Amino acid sequence: MFKDITIDDLFTMQQDKDFSVIDVRSPSEYEEATIPGSINIPVFNDKERAEVGTLYKQESPEAAKERGLQIFSAKLPHFIKEFQELHGERAVFCWRGGMRSKTAATVVDLIGMDVFRLKGGIRSYREWVVQTLESYELKQNAYVLNGYSGTGKTVILQMLSDEGYPVLDLEGMANHRGSIFGQIGRKPNNQKRFESLLVHDLLRIEQSPYVLLEGESKRIGKVVLPEFLYKEKEQGIQLFLELPIDERVTNILDDYHPWDHHQECLDAFQIIKKRIHTPIAKEIEQNLKDGKYRSAVTLLLQYYYDPLYEHSAKQYRSDRVITIKAKDTIDAKAKIQQIVGQLIA
Repeated sequence: MFKDITIDDLFTMQQDKDFSVIDVRSPSEYEEATIPGSINIPVFNDKERAEVGTLYKQESPEAAKERGLQIFSAKLPHFIKEFQELHGERAVFCWRGGMRSKTAATVVDLIGMDVFRLKGGIRSYREWVVQTLESYELKQNAYVLNGYSGTGKTVILQMLSDEGYPVLDLEGMANHRGSIFGQIGRKPNNQKRFESLLVHDLLRIEQSPYVLLEGESKRIGKVVLPEFLYKEKEQGIQLFLELPIDERVTNILDDYHPWDHHQECLDAFQIIKKRIHTPIAKEIEQNLKDGKYRSAVTLLLQYYYDPLYEHSAKQYRSDRVITIKAKDTIDAKAKIQQIVGQLIA
């Protein structure tokens, strides 16, 4: 018989690399939010789930269960095969730890595979995320990387993270670059998915004496930063990065690949078009239409993003600001490492 486990039990088990967490909810539920690291082996697809739900509401729970068993029975061989391809121990969950996870766990157990079921389902996990963030205190010193658009802040933080530095990649968690053009080529995460990624990263770096993060606004794409994190970011040591404009334009082109997202770029520009002096706005728009992306990006930096940055940079106290002049992202990373090393020495 399968065994019910708590969310704390699940986290302990996840420390074993040979352990699989399976979300048996529908693909759309999984896409909206899940437990990080889990895989989706659904009992019902989205259409089937809607059908069973309608029967439950319009006829009876018994009719819904009967139809659900008919649907699941037809896909049982494929369902079991997917479980058999997993190695090590397994744990399943659904929304509330109800019929879907119970059915999945029972079937898997009957064919001789050990399986656990998360008590309370993903709802218990979501409650843990919310409670943890509500009570969380960022005790580390925050070193906040700011800079003109195109200075490669996110790339630099990713390189530092790869080298073992305690980094919170907020844009990565939001899957958005934090600007009007920030969603181009990406599918931004919603608040639930962002918070799930954030809470695990916060716990990962909890014992570090400091944390590195980017100088984001309160909102990044579809998500909003928790108040405690935004407050600490504002009060941290602000590292202001400066790179030559040609280098910044190259970084932006390498990141966005506007030639692959031509219409998205044009659509995004319409949002800020009225905020730019008319002759320049027309020139930028024409450059985008003609595929002259380097020229368009250069003008956007000079007449829109750089003035915005210069205005926002004035809000910080001078004694909390360190300016870093670099020739490229590699040079900038090296200088940031040197400065952080001196600050924590």
